[in-house]
Amino acid sequence: MRILVTAGNTQTPIDRVRCITNIFTGRTGATIAAEAAARGHAVTLFTSHPDTAPPGASMRVEAYRTFEDLESLLASTVPNGGFDAVVHAAAINDYHVAGTFAKVDGELVDVSAGKVKGNHAELWMKLIPAPKLVDRFRSAWGFQGTLVKFKLEVGATDADLLRTAEASRVHSGADLMVANTLEGMRDWAYVGTGASYGKVPRAELATRILDAIEAR
Repeated sequence: MRILVTAGNTQTPIDRVRCITNIFTGRTGATIAAEAAARGHAVTLFTSHPDTAPPGASMRVEAYRTFEDLESLLASTVPNGGFDAVVHAAAINDYHVAGTFAKVDGELVDVSAGKVKGNHAELWMKLIPAPKLVDRFRSAWGFQGTLVKFKLEVGATDADLLRTAEASRVHSGADLMVANTLEGMRDWAYVGTGASYGKVPRAELATRILDAIEAR
């Protein structure tokens, strides 16, 4: 099969030298890509951490940095890429920065610049929601293969996590959901669809995801 894996975090620029990002390193996606390549599939890996790509593995690796970089890669590749499966493991920031503001004479003034000055007593950032790239696979990009979505929650019970994950899977038209919590992400994840989810040890996650894709 032809399999696309996205991995890593995105950077949301504040100015040309600063950004908002998250803690995720892309290792999960790289491990999944390596497992797929080891099984003989033709793998494409889009990652913000190309250093995590397994050395010697036979796959195409493309690096990205920002939301816009990844969006451009997906928009130019997915519609005509002939992929049989997409594993969308990238941890994408939920917001764009729409301005950086400082108080001047009691009013907020936009001080956005190539490098925001470091002499402000305080700064305010305006954040606006970013589009959900995972929701574009079925609609804008016309992908009809197997879509694997990831969902992470913080401080959720297993029941709440599964309820949220399944609603999210249905909303995006994904075939398979991988769900975990920040607290447990190094140890386990739920993998499943509909009413059938199983709790998988972290060490077995890539194997179980590829087994499920191949079974489809």
